[in-house]
Amino acid sequence: MPQTGDHVVPEPAARPPRVDPSVAHNARVWNYWLGGKDNFEADRRVGDHVRRAFPVIGDVARADRRFLARAVGFLAGTAGVRQFLDIGTGLPSADNTHDLAQAVAPECRIVYVDNDPMVLVHARALLTSRPEGATRYVEADIHRPEAILAAAAETLDLGQPVAVMMLGILNFVLDTDEAYAIVRRLMDAVPSGSYLAVTHPTVELGGEANVAAMAFWNENAAPPIRSRTGAEIAGFFTGLELVAPGLVSCSRWRPGPDEADAAPVPQYGGVARKP
Repeated sequence: MPQTGDHVVPEPAARPPRVDPSVAHNARVWNYWLGGKDNFEADRRVGDHVRRAFPVIGDVARADRRFLARAVGFLAGTAGVRQFLDIGTGLPSADNTHDLAQAVAPECRIVYVDNDPMVLVHARALLTSRPEGATRYVEADIHRPEAILAAAAETLDLGQPVAVMMLGILNFVLDTDEAYAIVRRLMDAVPSGSYLAVTHPTVELGGEANVAAMAFWNENAAPPIRSRTGAEIAGFFTGLELVAPGLVSCSRWRPGPDEADAAPVPQYGGVARKP
């Protein structure tokens, strides 16, 4: 296992990252909705069209980001978790998982996983660890959980509890049975006391307009996406113990005092413990 304080960046490119600015990509469009600058004209064009069809998408993006902060605060704080496997991390912004976790416990170890070439380009911005802990970026695809686990084991001790973070990523696994199998494989690899955190878009909770928005996305951007019902999303937590308040709109999951009146958004969120 790497020594304390390691922050590993992939070796300079045996193959350079392939960034196609002409095709909108999820990580960059999400960055645009959050007010970031790491996006291209194609991303902004698709992002604006989706926002016109589905006006709350900006609220969803911000609520998802705030869910991350509250979930990591709970996991590193109340739950006492010191290891995080963040799959589908996206482009770095303020308050990344390692920032949040290490603010609570500087010894936390974090592995980020993504396969977007823009995220690889920005990996060095992600990989700033407090000296007591460690962070690492792994280039891997969610459809290959064995590769993710093998790489994560170089930084994390999979014999100790791990928080598996899967925020806004399972919606890119189009086959629900495959998505369930991926989550089961990941959670089978970590011990009792580990946690799973998930956010996922839905056409419930006032998200009916998301049907047309996702259809447009799948014709004009990458990778393809899908929504799921609350019942389908609850299936990701089979065999785990949902912590209060259960599976809810991510804006309503343990809101802080300044978020108590936050409106629900059509994005489910939940955190569960492996017994």
